[in-house]
Amino acid sequence: MAARFGARRSVRVRLLVIALLPMLVLLPLMLGSTMLRWSGKIDDILVTKVNGDLTIADQYLTRLMEISGERLDAVAGSVALHDALGQDEALAGLMADRRDALQLDFLYLTTGADGPGGFPSGDWPVVRAALRGTAESAIDILSAGALDQLSPGLADRAAIRLVPTVAAVPTERDVEDRGMIIHSAAPVTLPDGQRAALVGGRLLNRNLDFIDTINALVYREQSLPEGSRGTATLFLEDVRVSTNVRLFENVRALGTRVSAAVRARVLDEGQVWLDRAFVVNDWYISAYEPIVDSFGDRVGMLYVGFLETPFQQAKRTSVLTITLVFLLIAAASVPIFLRWAERIFLPLERMTQTIARVEAGDLQARNGDTGDSGEIAQVAGHFDNLLDQIQERDRQLRDWANSLEQKVEERTADLRAATRKLEKTTERLIMSEKLAAVGEITASVAHEINNPIAVIQGNLDVARTLLAENADAVDTEFRLIDDQVYRIGSIVSKLLQFARPEEYSGAANVISPADVVRDCLVLTRHQTEANGIETVTAITSDRKVLMARTELQQVLVNLILNAVHAMPGGGRLTLEVHDAANGVDILVEDTGTGIAPDTLRRIFDPFFTTKQAQGTGLGLSISQTLVSRAGGRITAASELGKGSTFRIFLPRSDLA
Repeated sequence: MAARFGARRSVRVRLLVIALLPMLVLLPLMLGSTMLRWSGKIDDILVTKVNGDLTIADQYLTRLMEISGERLDAVAGSVALHDALGQDEALAGLMADRRDALQLDFLYLTTGADGPGGFPSGDWPVVRAALRGTAESAIDILSAGALDQLSPGLADRAAIRLVPTVAAVPTERDVEDRGMIIHSAAPVTLPDGQRAALVGGRLLNRNLDFIDTINALVYREQSLPEGSRGTATLFLEDVRVSTNVRLFENVRALGTRVSAAVRARVLDEGQVWLDRAFVVNDWYISAYEPIVDSFGDRVGMLYVGFLETPFQQAKRTSVLTITLVFLLIAAASVPIFLRWAERIFLPLERMTQTIARVEAGDLQARNGDTGDSGEIAQVAGHFDNLLDQIQERDRQLRDWANSLEQKVEERTADLRAATRKLEKTTERLIMSEKLAAVGEITASVAHEINNPIAVIQGNLDVARTLLAENADAVDTEFRLIDDQVYRIGSIVSKLLQFARPEEYSGAANVISPADVVRDCLVLTRHQTEANGIETVTAITSDRKVLMARTELQQVLVNLILNAVHAMPGGGRLTLEVHDAANGVDILVEDTGTGIAPDTLRRIFDPFFTTKQAQGTGLGLSISQTLVSRAGGRITAASELGKGSTFRIFLPRSDLA
């Protein structure tokens, strides 16, 4: 079952994937890219629409200012106004009547001096233009005090309490008490020929009729899909002073503020915002433009926008519908393709199964008759023939391999035995050659030294004879020479004893380890002194052991020289000889570099060395062999950076 599944997965599925690649991969990619492009185009269309909506709102606000100026100019040029000039009561009545008729919040006549209540009318560009003979209208921002000067109670109507708004610029203000007005002025000529200005204004704060009219013009019925709604807002700086955006069902979002990003783009940079934006409590496709007052400063914003959610839902619904339709088509068509391709792939699947069985070790596996005469079936027949030939070749190879393996085993066994013999012979040869060479050189040097010593001693005796009684004057010097000649003779004697052990060894080889230690210190004194090494001895045992003197000398000299090499910068070498249970302990301790744990485990292995070309790796191995042959043992302990200690235990001799 597993083989059949693997065959289907490796043959049919792969070929079908290649065949269905355009439908299963390329078509979804094309649909996906098309939907992305379509979604982008829809977003562009929505931005274009909201830009058109902003244009309509801007044109309405501009037209509203123009109408305000035209109506005020008509009043300024009316006969009724000219007839009332100079008659205070009649002029006051006419002003009140015209203010109500034009739905203005204030209306007054000024010659450039202060207006009603001391309002500084001459400071405003629209008034100065009217005094020059030109009617003008503009958006202006008045403080609470200026509003009350123009019309008592107007500041209270304009005041809007600020509502904390997410993402807005932080502020410490609680109330927006300034007023945004449509400020208009028209020129008037007084009876005495003096130029005056008729000034009127309409407060836009809380002017819901004004903003609802814009919303009705921009978003007429059925101009947006079901579920969406259009909104319009007038901002004084970043505060909504007139809006149809709702906080709740019947509560308008007056006093809420625009986000910091929109404020920076529109008010600070003076650019138009055309993008999605979070408005109070939901996302809207939004358009904002700056409002400029009569001084040329950006003092507010005009906004229109519509709810984004219905459009996003429509896009998601469209994408989901297209995806489901594609999946249904694919689900219906793929089984048809599979059944259609089954007969084509059947011979190839059988070949794959056969290959899998052969790889598993079944050399009897064959495709057999596939019931087809196509090219793949012919290949399957040829494949069966090849398998027959391979099976025969495999049988022959197995026979040859078995025969060859038997011969290799025989030769390998012989080679292992020869290798072991060679290793033992090599080890003995190196040790013998080394000892022979050292002995020969040492004996030669000792005999050569003996000749000068004899000459020195003979001439010293002649000097004593010739000097006779005068020899007492240099008796101290002669005795020093005698001591040093004796010392040289002693050293030479010990070298000869080390080099020709057969000439000095006793029958039983019963020796004192303490004496051997002292002899070895004499032999190695030059190396220790040359390397600045302090030698410390602690010899407390006089027991005898059964071991060849030269062999113990060889072991101790090797350990002392190894300690010297471990202390290239000087140090302390300690040699101790003391009694142990049933024997003698000899300790050789140094304060050198120490031995790593991995190396310490191998130091007694033959041919193992850390001195590279300076050593053969046999010193400690031979030392262990010599000590073991005498019935003792040698152990080592070391710590990196602190030094090493070698302990030799030799059993006490019963012959002592």
